[in-house]
Amino acid sequence: METLAPDKPTLVYKEGDGNIAVLNGKTIAMIGYGNQGRSQALNMRDSGLHVIVGNRDDTYKARAEKDGFEVHPIGEAVQLADVSFLLVPDEVMGDVFERDVRQNLKDNAAIVFASGYNVAFGLIELPANADVLLIAPRMIGVGVRECFLNKKGFFSFVHVHTDRSGNANAVLLALAKGVGSLVKGAIDVTFKQEAVLDLFNEQAFGPAFGRVLLSAISTLVDAGYPPEAVLVEMYMSGEMSYTYQKMGDVGLVKQTNFHSQTSQYGAMSRGIKFLSLPVKEKMKEILEHIENGGFAREWEQPISRLKFKLIKFFAMRQKINKLERDVRRRLGVIEKDILEAEPPTDEEMQALNEIKKELRAFENSFSEF
Repeated sequence: METLAPDKPTLVYKEGDGNIAVLNGKTIAMIGYGNQGRSQALNMRDSGLHVIVGNRDDTYKARAEKDGFEVHPIGEAVQLADVSFLLVPDEVMGDVFERDVRQNLKDNAAIVFASGYNVAFGLIELPANADVLLIAPRMIGVGVRECFLNKKGFFSFVHVHTDRSGNANAVLLALAKGVGSLVKGAIDVTFKQEAVLDLFNEQAFGPAFGRVLLSAISTLVDAGYPPEAVLVEMYMSGEMSYTYQKMGDVGLVKQTNFHSQTSQYGAMSRGIKFLSLPVKEKMKEILEHIENGGFAREWEQPISRLKFKLIKFFAMRQKINKLERDVRRRLGVIEKDILEAEPPTDEEMQALNEIKKELRAFENSFSEF
């Protein structure tokens, strides 16, 4: 076990902290067999654990059966399990929990969440008879499987929220080892911290980065530079993702040594021109709104689902989408098949009248590009 820094005693668990034998004779149920469910189930089975799947009768159930897993209805899987991983989407988690999980839990069983969201913001009333654990991989599902197979591992956030059995931490670390996370490291953070970090990345950093990228593309295209060259330079070449990987490998600043001195001087000397932008102030506002539960309350409102539909409709019609299609066609790059946003109905537009000003501001935000 390590700590991140002497003045910050954050627990970081490594391979030697987990003991798979703690789970001998126990049944682990994966509730949901999507990208994360499938990868984690396969990893734990390959670690020698007894894994079953709880899923409704759909294509995911068929995939689990094809992969050789014993598949049960969700409630039945929970009844059979000593540990239940809840890997269904956040937005349906509450309904699934109340309908299929709560009354079927064994005393002193463990339930494992892969996201802190529902627990952090009080959207699920936790049972009194079970351990409540967090194992939240910082990796997409396919990466969880790939990193297990190549023995590189992946980071996770982990935590014991409730220790009903008196053995919750040992179970947590055994599960984290079984899924393949302790190879790289599992960092102990609370459910609230995991949820806030995840939402902040999505709501503060992501949009700020996206706005900067769109502004850069717009500036260059408006100045007459070929769109093909602009998009390749900005992101289509893959150089950006490679640079991000090197940030993780060697460090945020140290990775600059992989670039030319001209590049380093230009980036560092011009960086000061952006110091006056009110980015941090905006990010603090977003962080506070997440921390105080404001975003969770907003997202739980039915009007937010309608607003999301309209926002997505606008987003899919940004000028950048047409530009990308044209560039990909001219470069011979195959365009991925993605779902287009459906236009809102007249009834939905009428319901959205109460937030018309906000939606108009959103639509105008796309006017630049």
